[in-house]
Amino acid sequence: MLFAGQGSQHKGMGAEVLARYPGLVAFASDLLGYDLAALCTENPDGLLSRTEYTQPAIFVVNALHGFEHAHREDRRADRYLGHSLGEYNALLAAGVFDFETGLRLVARRAELMAAASDGGMAAVLDTPEEQLLKVLADHGVDGVDIAGLNTPSQLVIAATPPVLAAALDCLEGAGIRVARLRVSAPFHSRYMEPARVRFAEFLTGFAFAEPTTPVVSNVTARPHRASETARLLAEQLVTPVRWTDCVRSLLDPDDPLEFTEIGGTALTRMVHTITSGA
Repeated sequence: MLFAGQGSQHKGMGAEVLARYPGLVAFASDLLGYDLAALCTENPDGLLSRTEYTQPAIFVVNALHGFEHAHREDRRADRYLGHSLGEYNALLAAGVFDFETGLRLVARRAELMAAASDGGMAAVLDTPEEQLLKVLADHGVDGVDIAGLNTPSQLVIAATPPVLAAALDCLEGAGIRVARLRVSAPFHSRYMEPARVRFAEFLTGFAFAEPTTPVVSNVTARPHRASETARLLAEQLVTPVRWTDCVRSLLDPDDPLEFTEIGGTALTRMVHTITSGA
């Protein structure tokens, strides 16, 4: 089972499932300090696009869909995998922490990530990592981090505003297709180190159980262990999302991959791209 992350938000998200769980929605709203259902369904003042609101909203909607799927399906998932923020829903589904703990973690993560607003990200298409880094180095562009390896044909880079602008000019000049992402900060890069330090400190106040079902880490592309969960969640802020490696770790030539995505369709498209070339 796959859980979508930031970028899957939209006005009207989760309207039906939010209505079916009024108690949990009221609890989440009290914890967060705002009307979560109104945020998701009405998007007042465009708040749903702001990281500090986006992440808790996606977490709650994903969680409720995950609860419903678990209750409805006879067959349990063999593995859980989430993209960036979605990893928290994967860990919740595997019993590593409860709903309240997950929401507190995501709310603090979102707050810290929103505060790191000096930078941006862009997708780079059809260019291997080695070639990308060589082009940047040849043009003297320094300070760009690989923030995500989504598929063999799509990487994500992150940097401060002037460095990102220089990188995009350089890559476009080299005939490489790029697309700036609508995010407020250079997530999953060295520039999130202050947020990592503060989040790591926050995580010391929580205990994490062993997953009842394996959850693949974005950082290592290997299953989480309780002894490492806190470290990996903090490291996730400053390391690339290794989505391609995560998906490939699940492939078995004798057992075709079957999967369900919670929260969108983007991950499904990525998985098809990865598996078609694996």
